[in-house]
Parts: sequence; structure tokens; C-alpha cells
Amino acid sequence: MAGHSKWHNIQARKSKVDAKRSKIFTKLIKEISVAAKMGGSSIEGNSKLKDAIEKAQHNNVPRETIERAIKKGAGELTGDNYETLIYEGYGPFGVAVIVKTLTDNKNRTAGNIRHIFSKFSGNLGSSGCVSYMFKEIGEIVVDRSQDISEDEIMEIAFNYGADDFQTHEKENVYVIKSNADNFKKIKDELDSENIDFLEAEIRLQADTNVLLTSDEDIEKIEKFIDMLEDDEDVQEVYCNAEYEFE
Repeated sequence: MAGHSKWHNIQARKSKVDAKRSKIFTKLIKEISVAAKMGGSSIEGNSKLKDAIEKAQHNNVPRETIERAIKKGAGELTGDNYETLIYEGYGPFGVAVIVKTLTDNKNRTAGNIRHIFSKFSGNLGSSGCVSYMFKEIGEIVVDRSQDISEDEIMEIAFNYGADDFQTHEKENVYVIKSNADNFKKIKDELDSENIDFLEAEIRLQADTNVLLTSDEDIEKIEKFIDMLEDDEDVQEVYCNAEYEFE
């Protein structure tokens, strides 16, 4: 089967990670704490905190857990001191990889990430070695089962600056892509129209992709990405692999 979309590839990986509920909770809680530490405990004027809270709510993180994470980040409660570290390098088959982490122990995280790259014959590089291949985009995933037509959602998307609108019938979703600047405009308008979305995030997208066609190669890169995502300090993994199934 050919022509699997980039979004489908990413979702296939994410679904595996989403099944591990406790790890997802941990990652979301870290994200909330760091956002509160960086910009304060109020969502007014702290868009990163607002987005982190919304993501946690979409994943059914309890309200008390969210509030505790905010207080820890703001220094109102004692907690771990996390910092953001980004690793770049090449995985199997020359696939460019960016790994975003939140950690309270740099040495542990660096050692774990380096070990995973080495295990799959990859190489960690210096800062900037692959990031130039990626750009920030906004991506919103909307449930198609809502009582609103495709044309109406598409009109909102393009009126507020979307670059791309896709319908994924198998997953029963619409996927809206935009530049990072227009992402918030589209998201706010969907909110004002009471249109629910499954995901809404700024992420990285590669300008060019490495095409993998053999089942064996695809399985290897999936195992590599899964092992990275399973690490307790890893928040996001981006790569430029694209699949075309035989």
C-alpha cells in the first residue's frame, strides 16, 4: 500500500505511546510545570501554560494533578527542577531526528539518548546539525463525527490562514495545518464555534523526507522512535522518515 500520509505515520507512533497512560501523564505534568516556571501560574499571558493545560485535559489528566503541577512550577510547592534539552542527530538509514526532553538530570538523559542512537547505528550530532531541515507548523486534528459540515470547518480554516486541509476517512478526522503564527487564530476560532479538536499543537515538520519502502526498514525505524519515546525524559520526537508500504 503506497502513499501513507505524514500525519498517519506520526499518529501510528503516537497511538502506541498513548496506550502507556502513566508515561503520558508524566510528560504532560512536566510540560505544565515548566510552562508555569517560565511564564507564571496564570494562563493570562502564558500561552504555553494554557496549551499545556488543554493538552492535559484532552488526555484526561485529573484537575487536581494539573493544579499541583502548576503550583510546583510556580514555586508554590516543592518539586523537581526540570530543564529543556534538545538532541539532534541521524538515526537508521540517514533519517534526521530531533528529540525534545524535559529532565532533572542532564547526564542521565544524555546517556540514555546516546545509547539508543548507538543501538540503532545512529549518531548524535551538535546543536543545529539537522534542525535546519525542519520548520515549525501548527496542526489541529478535528473529530469528523461532530454536527458540522466539512465545508464549514474548511471555510474557518482557510479564512484564518490555514495552508492545508486534509480529510482522513479511515481515522475519521480532519487535519488542519498552518504556519505557527496563524495556528492560534484558527484554534481560537474553532473554540469560539464550539468545535472540539482531538489535538492542537505546534510541531516540527521536515522540508524533505527520507522515503522508506521495505517492511524491515520501516519496522527498524519504528522501534528506534518507540525506544526514544519510551524514555521517561523524552517529550517529543520528530524525524523525516516517510513510509511507502510494499
